[in-house]
Amino acid sequence: MENLKERKEVIEYSIKLNSTNLSPLRSGNISVRGIENGIEGFFITPSGKKYESLQPEDIVFLSLKEEKDFLSWFNSGKNPSSEWRFHQDIYRNKWEAKAIVHAHSPHATAVSTHGKSIPPFHYMVALIGGEDIKCSKYATFGTHELSMNIIKALENRKACLMSNHGQVAFGENLSKAFELAQELENICHQYIIALKLGEPTNLTFAEMQKILDKVKNYKSG
Repeated sequence: MENLKERKEVIEYSIKLNSTNLSPLRSGNISVRGIENGIEGFFITPSGKKYESLQPEDIVFLSLKEEKDFLSWFNSGKNPSSEWRFHQDIYRNKWEAKAIVHAHSPHATAVSTHGKSIPPFHYMVALIGGEDIKCSKYATFGTHELSMNIIKALENRKACLMSNHGQVAFGENLSKAFELAQELENICHQYIIALKLGEPTNLTFAEMQKILDKVKNYKSG
């Protein structure tokens, strides 16, 4: 089978969504950028299948071209995740995105129901790429509106919350995208605990710029 490595990798990290409790049951989805039959696109988890039962042939390849190019795939009997649209748009808009993890992780989802950005209460917020963590506006799952809201929230960032939904993160490979999703979940957990004691003290914009420079230099060094 063509691109067996990519398909197995998608399955491996899909199972980790459950085994690490990052996303329960059939929630969330995984994709990785790739090429099949000379077409640039991405491999994504299918709709409605338990992750533990996935086989390489279940993983769906979709092109990065217009939506009309998906018709043949939908008619093939292998439907991609209902959230394929925002995966496609992230790959279109973020050349550095090689893999995407979408999760309904408990703490990130809880924070997302407030529809607000996470402020710089901790320097680790900088891991996401900015001085705060944005929360995209709510829209029905699988819609173009949701996709555009996510792209806006990902401006200068590698992850964001999705209002009343969950979180999404991308990286240069699935390992890093998955780790970033775990970091975001941990930050949200810490934020919820901090709020129980009252409003936390936030780091200044100037300090966060220093931290962002350190994070950037650390990763490039």
